[in-house]
Amino acid sequence: MWAGDENLLQTLEFPLVNGRWLSGNEVRTAQHVGVLTQRTARDFFGNGNPIGQQIRIKALDDPSGHTQDTAFQIVGVVADVKTVGPQNPGIPIIFVPYTVRGGFALLLKTSVNPASLRRAVQEQVWAVDREEIIGIASSVEDFLQRLTYATPEFGLAVATPLASISLLLVVIGVFSVVAYTVSLRTQEIGVRMALGAQPADVLRMVLRHGFSLLAAGLALGLLASFALTRFLASQIWGVSSTDPWTFASVALLLILAGLLACYLPARRATQVDPLVALRYE
Repeated sequence: MWAGDENLLQTLEFPLVNGRWLSGNEVRTAQHVGVLTQRTARDFFGNGNPIGQQIRIKALDDPSGHTQDTAFQIVGVVADVKTVGPQNPGIPIIFVPYTVRGGFALLLKTSVNPASLRRAVQEQVWAVDREEIIGIASSVEDFLQRLTYATPEFGLAVATPLASISLLLVVIGVFSVVAYTVSLRTQEIGVRMALGAQPADVLRMVLRHGFSLLAAGLALGLLASFALTRFLASQIWGVSSTDPWTFASVALLLILAGLLACYLPARRATQVDPLVALRYE
């Protein structure tokens, strides 16, 4: 990756791990020196010290096939840099003086809104070289938003309502099935009430039975969810695909819906006359 002198290191705030960054003289004179990222240093030199070692960049060879002097001496190591999106790990990178091949990029670190300086920066560049073409003139935030974050944010915007609807259907399904299962025991509840069972005892019995069904269903559902998380791992970042808070929240919501589905029909059955409950179909 083409790079400038120490000003680039300060502007982008790359953490320097070992050695130093490219000096201004090395950049101006197009010296063959480079700075590696930690992953690159680990891939090429293992646990050894890469400072002072040389690495060859085949991409700089002559297109005609003639081998040029493309060996670069390593002068420093910086922390890994993500260049292909926040969801992907950093790729191997070596920073070399941009003057080796030509061309440059101008990066400014400002304390004001970057958009307010756009025209002033363009005028300063054109004052030096009127023929210079400015390809991208936007803040790093806007650049990343447009080229990196827009696609995953669109996917999230689409997936969120679909996931919410799915969760709502699951809650409604659990509530309906459990409530129907409890309603089938209305005659049993009537018999127990006729034999002297107290409403509180009947409610505890129904809730205990309903909770056992919910626990079995949740156990199977969690196992299936854990098995399917490998399909989601590539779609999310910044949070584990087995995030415990997400699983706990969904499980708690389903338990509350299931217990409420047990309580309401059971409470209604305990409040009617036992003879009416015995004739319930």
